[in-house]
Amino acid sequence: MWGSAAGALRLATLPPMVSSAQRRRHEQWLMQLTAIPTAAGREDRVIAWIENWLTRRRNLTLRRDPAGNLIITRKGRRSARPIFITAHLDHPAFVVRDVIDERTIELEFRGSVHDPYFENAKIEIFSANDSAHRATITELHLAAKPFKRVIARMGQASNTLVAGDIGRWALGGWGARPTVVTGRLYAPACDDLAGVAAALATMDVLRNRKGAGNVGLLLTRAEEIGFVGAVAACKKRSVPKSARLICLENSRSYPDSPIGAGPILRVGDRLSVFSPALTNRLSALLSEYRKKYPRFKAQRKLMPGGVCEASTFSAYGYESTCVCLPLGNYHNMVDIDGVLGGSRPANVGPEFISLDDYHGMIELLIFFAAQLDGQRVGRIVDRMDDQFRAHGRLLGLK
Repeated sequence: MWGSAAGALRLATLPPMVSSAQRRRHEQWLMQLTAIPTAAGREDRVIAWIENWLTRRRNLTLRRDPAGNLIITRKGRRSARPIFITAHLDHPAFVVRDVIDERTIELEFRGSVHDPYFENAKIEIFSANDSAHRATITELHLAAKPFKRVIARMGQASNTLVAGDIGRWALGGWGARPTVVTGRLYAPACDDLAGVAAALATMDVLRNRKGAGNVGLLLTRAEEIGFVGAVAACKKRSVPKSARLICLENSRSYPDSPIGAGPILRVGDRLSVFSPALTNRLSALLSEYRKKYPRFKAQRKLMPGGVCEASTFSAYGYESTCVCLPLGNYHNMVDIDGVLGGSRPANVGPEFISLDDYHGMIELLIFFAAQLDGQRVGRIVDRMDDQFRAHGRLLGLK
């Protein structure tokens, strides 16, 4: 099993949606999942972890769509309109194309990282038995298609690596393996394995709750190379067209979306704004929740630093929106603005999130799932009508 025990748990100031014991388990799953090497099209290790997780949850069922996306639902009949929480199983990473000799490896990079970060960078390549082999990038080929390629030289010869093996950045210090420091998790891959952990934690809480039988998970593949798994799920109707989708992401933090200020109800991204009716409904529920629990931290932001699967699902006619975690060292890039501006050398580092934000995301998802079809929250048009009735006479209207 990848990862280590969570260590001392730092409890967020949250309403009592889950117990302390559940939060400890949720944090353990987070630590384990964010340690696993994964890449677009090579999500096997994460999928194996989830399959093992499911063996102890007999009231949940797993099926795969034609693209290999995972659909997890509760056994039994479901009468209510479905709600699917989605997250993606991959992270930007290297995949071995060719073993040139016992110390020289050609790899392609599946994902988005700026070119300066590849120069003389240290990477680790995992063989089938999970042994890590350290190497240094010696060449970068930007014109290669469909992905940029590198040549890496290993420190020690090996004959165990083959095409298809995964490589990732070799991280030193905090985050070489998932580590908690002053309430933050530093890990090789928070994006989007922290979202996967939150989705599974939410499902684990809801799977025995009355009235939550319509909630499921859609865990997609190959998000980092153009939402390929999500597009396939739309084209193949892997979930009903009537489903509401709450997509989970880890999104680059900015000064107005700080880490530690709570999970973010993301209303849009660099490409689009998400489905208005669903986003507005969750926004109203969030307002109600914060009135009931004033100390609960959450944010509502556009988050234009990247594109989310919610844009994909919306484009194909699904009602979808997003809840995300503010993320540091997006795609393992340290000080992106400084590097692109030429004022800082390019270095890779662990991604990091706030544990309080992570636990808050789970709390919020449980509440959303319970209330999305529950109590009526006033619609925006109802508030507009109230204002019209109160003040329309000022314009000579009734």
